[in-house]
Amino acid sequence: MTKLFSYSVLAAASALAAMGAQAQEFPASGRPITIVVPFTAGGPTDRVARDLALALAKPLGGASIIIDNTAGAGSSIGTAKVARAAPDGYTLLLNHIGMATMPGLYRKLPFDVEKDFSYLGIVNDVPMTLIGKPNLPANNYKELTSYIAANKATINLANAGIGSASHLCGLLFQSAIKTELTGVPYKGAAPAIADLMGNQVDLLCDQTTNTTQQIEGKKVKAYAVTTAKRLTTPGLKDLPTMQEVGVAGFEVTIWHGLYAPKGTPPAIVKRLNDALKVALKDPVFVKNEEALGAVVASDKRVEPAEHQKFVAAEIAKWTPIIKAAGVYAD
Repeated sequence: MTKLFSYSVLAAASALAAMGAQAQEFPASGRPITIVVPFTAGGPTDRVARDLALALAKPLGGASIIIDNTAGAGSSIGTAKVARAAPDGYTLLLNHIGMATMPGLYRKLPFDVEKDFSYLGIVNDVPMTLIGKPNLPANNYKELTSYIAANKATINLANAGIGSASHLCGLLFQSAIKTELTGVPYKGAAPAIADLMGNQVDLLCDQTTNTTQQIEGKKVKAYAVTTAKRLTTPGLKDLPTMQEVGVAGFEVTIWHGLYAPKGTPPAIVKRLNDALKVALKDPVFVKNEEALGAVVASDKRVEPAEHQKFVAAEIAKWTPIIKAAGVYAD
């Protein structure tokens, strides 16, 4: 029994030593890390990934970090690519709220969001704004609700495509006001905003990264922000929150998180998480995120376990809303 105990202690000590060495050696000199972005280049998520890659490289010993844009099917193609990758820390995923909405949007996915990834931490939150066309009669949220009540059969709500951030925000808005509006899907946020400014559609709920300039330039009417607190951005600080105008519990932010394939060694997960925490405090990264209208994560969600709990809660939040709307993307 004593010998067996000794062998067990030695085995455990050897395993710990191996894990420690593994973390110290990661990333290996000359071997790049790839961050898969499941969207096309040039979009908000791609920009976040490229800024994050620069900030992550420093605490990872100057590692080379490559961005791989594998877009399509509402981010599920790129996400599946990472789920299938070797769990060695060299292939990561940066994805947004789509990680929480894909389980509700797709009848069948080639991966399980909650089981097939090692969670590394939340990166940021991007607020959203509810805006209207320039000639909409309503000038504030109270007037807007009255206008909707009187004209709900003819009012339309634009979005950037099924499963997009604006689509999800729109679904939650309709659920909150218990009114179904006519949806007008576009192939991206840019054409949706262009038509809104041209008075071709009535309403849109989209990210500050896409709406701040139009709001500041008074090219659209702004009614509320979707955060729990008012924003500090000069052109948006006077906008009330949805909760302030009476929509209890309405809070939507388009968060981004970092992931590795399931089975990534705990020592490497810790190494990546430690590096992420340093990157999130990098002054250049913070400045770049503020320019996008994003808020860099600084709460407990930067911890892997809390990140996973948060995504599970977001899945529970969005799935019934998506299913109630009867929206599916096969």
